[in-house]
Amino acid sequence: MSKAEVFQLIQQYQTIILHRHVRPDPDALGSQGGLGEIIRATFPEKNVYLVGDEDPSLTFLTSMDAIEDDVFEGALVIVCDTANQARVDDQRYTNAEKIIKIDHHPNVDPYGDVRWVDTEASSTSELIYEFYVSFKENGLEMTDEAARLIYAGIVGDTGRFLFPSATGKTFSYAAELVTYNFNRPALYDQLYNTEHEIARLKGYILQNFTVEESGLSTVKITQDILNEYNVTPLQTSAVVGTLGDVEGVLAWAIFVEEEDQIRVRLRSKGPVVNEIAAKYNGGGHPMASGASVKTWADTEKVAADLNTVCIQYKNN
Repeated sequence: MSKAEVFQLIQQYQTIILHRHVRPDPDALGSQGGLGEIIRATFPEKNVYLVGDEDPSLTFLTSMDAIEDDVFEGALVIVCDTANQARVDDQRYTNAEKIIKIDHHPNVDPYGDVRWVDTEASSTSELIYEFYVSFKENGLEMTDEAARLIYAGIVGDTGRFLFPSATGKTFSYAAELVTYNFNRPALYDQLYNTEHEIARLKGYILQNFTVEESGLSTVKITQDILNEYNVTPLQTSAVVGTLGDVEGVLAWAIFVEEEDQIRVRLRSKGPVVNEIAAKYNGGGHPMASGASVKTWADTEKVAADLNTVCIQYKNN
């Protein structure tokens, strides 16, 4: 589907509701909030809402709206940065009249009436800025706040422009975004400021990790450890990159015990891990994915699969 269809539908509908994935990251909120700001600035007469659960650590980016069920009747829903239907935050999105999917993950679940999926983009936030660039001559308006949100999303999903997904286009868009009036140093501080509890948990990981001959490293964070360091399962998203700079580590998994499941956070410097994530009720990017399993015995199966892909990667 084309960007033009997305623009036409936004023009057509009076009520537009923007969703993103559960347990949001800066790209999810940056794309959702950034697009919402653009639509509000361009069409002030329209009803525009952002929905989903709040993450207290990311409310500095944007906040969500509380809306009644009947608002979805006859509305346009735009789901940002969400590969599959099960991960859409606020499942009432299915009650809308029309659904658009905008994403940069592999299109394993082609849901929605209109889909704009570009796996070459560094982030969905990059796609939102591309959308603005494509239709600014047709009246789309960028605001300082939209630029702040989109920039935050790009920074978050490119690891401050360090990941290979950051292309020339990414840097070109970033150069344009920083010309808008927002406090970049403050934004970086908010994105990367580390709470004492998280810093101590990172220390625990660095003191307890091991590396297999294949280059695989795994870390288990049980409820007891979470309680000891006074960290919630949601907050552990901040420690997922801890092993990324460790010599000899090709891929790593952090297993986090939640109330009813074990969260699996996967990262890689080469071996493809999203296929393994898909095997265990998850998905994501080739080098950054997530999944969930029920028992610690299941985590051993995940580790075995990861070890296999690491060995294959080293032998190729």
